[in-house]
Amino acid sequence: MSDALYHDRIVALAKSRAGAGKLEAPTASARRDNPLCGDRVTIDVRLDDQGRIAEIAHQVRGCALCQASAVALTSRAQGRAKNDMTALRAEIDAVLGGTAGGEGDFAAFAPVRPYRSRHDCVILPFEALKDALSSASSS
Repeated sequence: MSDALYHDRIVALAKSRAGAGKLEAPTASARRDNPLCGDRVTIDVRLDDQGRIAEIAHQVRGCALCQASAVALTSRAQGRAKNDMTALRAEIDAVLGGTAGGEGDFAAFAPVRPYRSRHDCVILPFEALKDALSSASSS
């Protein structure tokens, strides 16, 4: 299982740590934990006046799948309207479900399809971002 899941593209994304860190003055922040595997993700976002994600950062304590997912998500989310995040979530769900190949780095998660127990590792950053954006809406 490890070889199929942790292929070169996933490892490279995880090691890049692109977008990793904490924002100095986020509009909102949210943390999600996966108690089954111990993954923890915190997402910080700063929205501009039009509701677009001006800055996004992530802190991940977890497996390479979770780290790679956070990198892929933050690179795709930067500059997009918060309403676009539903489409990004649908895209990663389609990749994991086998109904789409995914664009860019999202395609790297296709080998995770048969390992349903690992889908949560990939989805956790998306859930943290959803929570952060939800909290920004209620502010």
